[in-house]
Amino acid sequence: MIHAIRRRLGAKLFVVFMLVIAIGMGVLVVAIQFTAPTAFARHMGEGLGQGQGQGMGMGQGMMPAFYEDFRSGVNEALGVAALAAVIVAVGVSFLLSRGVVAPLREMTSASRRIAEGKYDERVAVKSADELGQLGESFNQMAAQLEQVEAMRRQLIGDVSHELRTPLTAIKGSMEGLMDGVLPADVETYQQIHAEADRLSRLVDDLQELSRVEAHAYPLDVSEVDLSALVATTIKRLTPNARAKRITLTFDGPRQLPRLLADEDRLGQVLTNLTANGIQYTPEGGAVTISAEHKNNEIQITVTDTGVGIPPEHLAHIFTRFYRVDKSRSRASGGGSGIGLTIARHLVEAHGGKIWAESEGEGKGSRFVFTLPVHKPD
Repeated sequence: MIHAIRRRLGAKLFVVFMLVIAIGMGVLVVAIQFTAPTAFARHMGEGLGQGQGQGMGMGQGMMPAFYEDFRSGVNEALGVAALAAVIVAVGVSFLLSRGVVAPLREMTSASRRIAEGKYDERVAVKSADELGQLGESFNQMAAQLEQVEAMRRQLIGDVSHELRTPLTAIKGSMEGLMDGVLPADVETYQQIHAEADRLSRLVDDLQELSRVEAHAYPLDVSEVDLSALVATTIKRLTPNARAKRITLTFDGPRQLPRLLADEDRLGQVLTNLTANGIQYTPEGGAVTISAEHKNNEIQITVTDTGVGIPPEHLAHIFTRFYRVDKSRSRASGGGSGIGLTIARHLVEAHGGKIWAESEGEGKGSRFVFTLPVHKPD
């Protein structure tokens, strides 16, 4: 019996209600037993005094018998009242217990279904009290779990798709070599090597994405000369720009406040954004890196005259594996859709913000990120 009560919240609440009633009734009985004689004697004394003045007194010998009858009547009334109170309290306690326990049982059942993989489970919120707040928190947790599960499934699908492209090309080339369809010359081997190289870069990108999303990378923070870092980035990517006859320039002051940042990671952000601009800018276009100091922040902008981004895609452009043109693949130069995601995580790790702007298709794009300025001690 005691074990069952300990395991059931409804039984515990019922026992608590009954204990409160029992204690209340006990206090009432004790109080009456102690106060009733004094109160009875006082009121009867006042009644006798008034009766003697009017010639209507009661004999003193009748007082003990009258008091005993009065006491018996009070005790009988108390017994009836206690029985009625217990009956009513049992019903009210049962209803109140159900009102408290029912939402908890619903959440327990829903949590079990979520544990089984049914992440669309929700509970009905019918009040604004603590139980209602608990229900809202439970629903928020379930929604986040559902979102995480959807992202996990999407990630598996995206990774499978990205890996399939170079693997299919490598497998097709090898079958062509074995069947004698493709010549065993340097060009064929170079094609196979290029696909294997793309596959290797994709695996490296996935490893890097895993680290930045889990914040499992250290930041080697030091003072960084942003102007020198931009110059290094331009020098590194100039051959890629020249291959497409794209003008790559820096438009900003020569002297900028120093930043407290990880120079390698910040260089990775600049490289990713600039390479992305070169990749999506047609021949003869331009990519410009600019910097501006305002409001204790350095704002770096990478502007290109490329294909642009439709407005409905701007909010998703930093989502992993996201592409504006779904038909693009790594083989056609579309990238893996990971570089911008990595850039976002690295900027946010430095306490900055990053976003994309575009007037629409064919009107170029601007990738902007801000970093806090280092204030000398």
